[in-house]
Amino acid sequence: MNTLTRTTVKDFLIPYVATFVGCLLVAIAVNAFFVPFQLLSSGISGVAIIIYYIFNMPIGMAIFLLNIPIMIACYKFMGRSYTIVSIVGTGILSVLVDATAFLSEWHLIHDAMTSCITGGLLSGIGFGIIYKYDGNSGGLDVVGAIVKKFYSLEMGTAVMIINTVILFWAAYLFSLEKAILTFVSIYITAVITNKVVLGMKQRKAIIIISSKPEKIAQLLIHYVGRGVTFFHGEGAYTSQEKQVIYSVIKLTEVAKVKAIINRVDPQAFMTISDASEVVGQGFTLPLAPPPTKHI
Repeated sequence: MNTLTRTTVKDFLIPYVATFVGCLLVAIAVNAFFVPFQLLSSGISGVAIIIYYIFNMPIGMAIFLLNIPIMIACYKFMGRSYTIVSIVGTGILSVLVDATAFLSEWHLIHDAMTSCITGGLLSGIGFGIIYKYDGNSGGLDVVGAIVKKFYSLEMGTAVMIINTVILFWAAYLFSLEKAILTFVSIYITAVITNKVVLGMKQRKAIIIISSKPEKIAQLLIHYVGRGVTFFHGEGAYTSQEKQVIYSVIKLTEVAKVKAIINRVDPQAFMTISDASEVVGQGFTLPLAPPPTKHI
């Protein structure tokens, strides 16, 4: 019972700890690297920075005020528990952004391009930590959840619309150069966020069509250590039934798989594509011992 309680408490606290750490990194990026060069970040934070440049309102306060209507919509459409997490995340980000405002006076970097790259990297790591551990910083997190729930649109669509408006605003208020640097930082943030969320270990999904599927499958199981699934297919030209091999491997195992295919069936057809997330036996769970079978 005690073990179960500790696990439950740990699972409960992890999103909030991740949100604090991630928001701290985002706050540092905003104040230390974006504000000194009149650059913008993505999403609601970017809009808040624009308000700061125009009205001199503290960025954290602007983030909190912009999130009020979003939180109302969140409570209406997403329920109480999700709203509580969103409010906590919004509060953490707002407080940390204003608490680290002094960093904008330090001028840690004296080149705008270097600053936008550094800020993008730091923001990406921060948002990645938040998303990876199911945290929430309010803003577009909530908008994306609502849009996806009711309109089946992905988060990327809402982010793209908001960021496009931010870029045009940056070009109008400051200069085309500032808008381009903002675009660079937003792009870097998005790429790094995905890397942190999905992990640096790349996975590859492979599909193999061969006249010797059983032999290839057994070699993949025994010598690569990955699970294999057979799909039943049929050649459109020959009308012959085929067993299609499907498996997911590490990036470092691609060369080994190619060598096996070339040795067993050089005429085999194979496609290799990125697998954005892999969960289950062989990756997040131990691979079951393969059956003893002579090949």
